[in-house]
Amino acid sequence: MSRPVQVLAIDQGTTSTRAIAFDSHGRATALARRELPQHYPASAWVEHDPEDIWRDTLATVREAIEATGVGPQGIAALGITNQRETTVVWERASGQPIHRAIVWQDRRTADECSRLRNEGAEELVHRRTGLLIDPYFSGTKVAWLLDHVGGARARAERGELAFGTIDTFLLWRLTGGRVHATDVTNASRTLLFDIHRQCWDEELLRLLRVPRSLLPEVRDSSGVYGASEPQLFGCAIPVAGIAGDQQAALIGQACFTPGMAKSTYGTGCFLLLNTGETPVDSANRMLTTPAYRIAGTTTYAMEGAIFIAGAAIKWLRDGLKVIKDVAETGALAAHVPENHGVYLVPAFVGLGAPHWAPKSRGLICGLTLDASPAHLARAALESVAYQTLDLATAMMRDGAQRLQSIRVDGGMAANDWFCQFLADILEARVERPAELETTARGAAWLAGLATGVWTDLPALAATWAQAATFIPVMTAERRAALVSGWQHSLERCLF
Repeated sequence: MSRPVQVLAIDQGTTSTRAIAFDSHGRATALARRELPQHYPASAWVEHDPEDIWRDTLATVREAIEATGVGPQGIAALGITNQRETTVVWERASGQPIHRAIVWQDRRTADECSRLRNEGAEELVHRRTGLLIDPYFSGTKVAWLLDHVGGARARAERGELAFGTIDTFLLWRLTGGRVHATDVTNASRTLLFDIHRQCWDEELLRLLRVPRSLLPEVRDSSGVYGASEPQLFGCAIPVAGIAGDQQAALIGQACFTPGMAKSTYGTGCFLLLNTGETPVDSANRMLTTPAYRIAGTTTYAMEGAIFIAGAAIKWLRDGLKVIKDVAETGALAAHVPENHGVYLVPAFVGLGAPHWAPKSRGLICGLTLDASPAHLARAALESVAYQTLDLATAMMRDGAQRLQSIRVDGGMAANDWFCQFLADILEARVERPAELETTARGAAWLAGLATGVWTDLPALAATWAQAATFIPVMTAERRAALVSGWQHSLERCLF
């Protein structure tokens, strides 16, 4: 009798590291999680300790394998999904990082990005990479590390150092330093990768002052990269799928047809629209990005990135301490009949698409003496829906059809009040899947495709199931008034 076959995904996110096992029907069977400490050494600087990430990865994978009951021999493959632009540089000889990881939210390179834009570099960068020049992306973070860690630039020039996003760092550690590679979705977030020619771009490397010797090999999102060291988990397990977290969620939501869209609500919010095998150039400051590359064929997406979504709810809990649990926000929002004119613009680390205003900062508008914690909770939830509308509107201006439906995932997707408000503001169906662990499932699907657990994308799509649908019910007049209030508040913090 054959043993059960499962695929395990490492989901290394901004606030936690998780390992989740999936059976051949795409159902989660085991989950282990560790919260990730955040470091804020200066205003708008955000760092992670790569050793914390590595330690938690080992712990969660071991715990999840044990929970499955099938043992390491029952795990067909490992997939990795990760916070995409977070940047690590380490020593090739020892594998030790030379500095904490600089997180995607970090804005320390805002002045350098302004300099590059002022010198006219953005048109070249956008044409080659589909991105805009912003501290969000990895390239200027790499240059900062080389310039601010003693001797790092000289060591990089000598080939002694390696760069990677978190997937690359974990792959290096899992394989005992034998494999220095990434997939196309992570490479495309560096400002250094030509998404049309599918290669590192020498002109961009010179522009951002990043030595070619630092960079990993770029591979398909689905394929066997190598195998984990046997002593880590009890046997060697193939590492067979890698995708940045937002592309992994698009895959996990089975958005394989052009025109399908998903929005993930975690620390930030990321709306991706499948555009097929043709990259769509945006005139409205959206991003063009590879969605995945399988068997050498690249599928593209249009993307809008919001930096603060669930992080605003966490701020209410940990910063203002007006709530004790993030799960309270739905009930609090429903407790007040309307928003009382209170709007939160959560520009705590600047604004992402379509504004790209790294120096903007958050503000609350419309406070009166009778504003309550419930109004703040409601304003935080509403702000995420308004920002999603801004993204969808920009996509329509780029020629996309108005969204008729959108698939949602992430922690906030479990909030019924938020999902209904999102449907009302977007004037679109909001579809919540039965399996909310879509990011991890996308990584598991990629790994399972490469190792024969699943045969093709239609087989994967057949396992997707819907749990709830939210239909717009708000009047047009009410919607217009709310959106107008948001736009007036937004204008106050844009500069």
